[in-house]
Amino acid sequence: MSRTRSVATAAQTATHAASRAASRAASSVDRRAFLATTGAVSLSAGIGYALRPATSHAAASGPAPVALSRQAPAAPLMPYRGGTTLGTVAAPRGTSGYRRLGDGPAWDRVVRGDLAAAKSGREGRRTPLAAFVQFTDLHLVDVQHPLRYEYLRAQTASAWRPQEALSVAGAVALVERVNALRGAPATGSPLHCVVTTGDNTDNNSRSELDWFLKTMSGGRINPNTGDPRRYEGVQNSGLKLYWHPDDDRRDSDKALGFPQIDGFLEAALREVNSPGLGLPWYSTVGNHDALPGGCWGPGDSYFSEFAVGGRKLMSLDESRGAALWKAVKKGRDPKGAQFKELLKSEARRMRSVTPDESRAPFTPAEYVKAHLDPAYKGHGPAGHGYTQENLESGTQYYSFRISDDVLGISLDSTDPGGHYEGSLGAAQMDWLERELKANEAKDGGGSYVVVFSHHTSRTMRNLRQDPERPSEGRHGGDEIVSLLGRHSSVLAWVNGHSHKNAITAHQTPRGSFWEVSTASHIDFPQLARVVELSDNHDGTISLFTTLIESSAPHRTDYADLSQTGLAALYRELSFNAPGAKPALGGEPGDRNTELILKKG
Repeated sequence: MSRTRSVATAAQTATHAASRAASRAASSVDRRAFLATTGAVSLSAGIGYALRPATSHAAASGPAPVALSRQAPAAPLMPYRGGTTLGTVAAPRGTSGYRRLGDGPAWDRVVRGDLAAAKSGREGRRTPLAAFVQFTDLHLVDVQHPLRYEYLRAQTASAWRPQEALSVAGAVALVERVNALRGAPATGSPLHCVVTTGDNTDNNSRSELDWFLKTMSGGRINPNTGDPRRYEGVQNSGLKLYWHPDDDRRDSDKALGFPQIDGFLEAALREVNSPGLGLPWYSTVGNHDALPGGCWGPGDSYFSEFAVGGRKLMSLDESRGAALWKAVKKGRDPKGAQFKELLKSEARRMRSVTPDESRAPFTPAEYVKAHLDPAYKGHGPAGHGYTQENLESGTQYYSFRISDDVLGISLDSTDPGGHYEGSLGAAQMDWLERELKANEAKDGGGSYVVVFSHHTSRTMRNLRQDPERPSEGRHGGDEIVSLLGRHSSVLAWVNGHSHKNAITAHQTPRGSFWEVSTASHIDFPQLARVVELSDNHDGTISLFTTLIESSAPHRTDYADLSQTGLAALYRELSFNAPGAKPALGGEPGDRNTELILKKG
């Protein structure tokens, strides 16, 4: 059963006779494949290529098709390597202590035949089906937020990172990288969209949500809350636990070689300008977007009041911190009762900060409503996947059209009952199965499918009840793998959460697909991923994955505190962060790949 349909792709007018002659000679060849191969396709944000709205029942109120008008760069000879990790990757210089970064060796593409054998000659036969970019775990951080638990740094490296004050500058540099890409690097296909796979924010804070939406859609961002004149976080607290970049005191990070950078904190709070993506983009929700701290069930007014208030805890006895984090890891405090009690008992040791209403947590409905705000539309679509129906039904999952040949399905894998691991409610699981069946019932077998979620299959083990739906069961990763494997239209499940590159082959009795998990953009190596799908016309499909870094240079200059200079520091500091794990980059087979699948 073939799902490939001929798609007319807009081409630029040929500029010389050789191109016209080649075009005439190729009249019997699939036109889309030929145009991509010869470089006649305008390779950028889907020039002349209309994205259709979602095909689910929610599409009735969905956005109109998106047509872009941004002029494309000159079409590349494909495949190309520049601007991707196929060309160069940031790498450390030296062997010990604080290490500076520079240009390092590329990561080559690895062909994986776990699910099907790669057949010779496919390069000359293949037809591009779709191409998109995945962002995941941006973790745009309000570093002065009262609910942050930096004092747990000794227990987990994710509690506080030396680089996190620069998260907005780093994310904007990633947007700049995508805007500069010359189409898809393996097939030459136009890039159709960007899809985020959750943890777009860090503290479930309205200020962070505004920063994320402006980063993606364009605008000026002031990454500061509280006192507009000065920084009020842990990095000028005088506590040795944290790196103090602006003074010469010997903190724990300077003991490891971290530099003194005069003016760092002032620069980190300066306005950042984002050009916005030159592509349509779609949003998926993660646990840090849905839950305070990414792990405690919402709804307690104490946390809401504390978030906007004027007190912040910056240090904690290590034994108390260890007990709290153990409870979080084991899922013993999903409602945050232990966390609440700790904050109350430490009230006298808290420091004064400037209250700020913008730090208030946002509800799922407010998350959807913010995406629907025309001020954040950018290159669209309106709502970035979410619709008025999502708002009315209280859901955060939907389907959308990536290309004529490929349907995207975005899931909400967060568990409203609390804890940082995920699952799907029974209603969403039923909806997912209906979407897959409805797609395959269409003439010609329907479209291929790519599923998106925040959590990976291995981190969907949290089956707590949804407080809003107490009678509804929850479904974990193994059940979702089984469901997806029963549908031959599913080619891939793309996700994040683990902050690590990992690609897993899933073979089930009924079918097979690839699970593509991508590293975060807050922890080194700070990556995003281009995903391309192509029909090899030999009974197989190729799924290409190519990792990209931000546009910031690998080398840093401590005197350069411009927006670009800060984005470069963001990467270097993340490499040197105590507790950083080089293994997050994954093995070669988890990075730049060609993944082979049998056609369903």
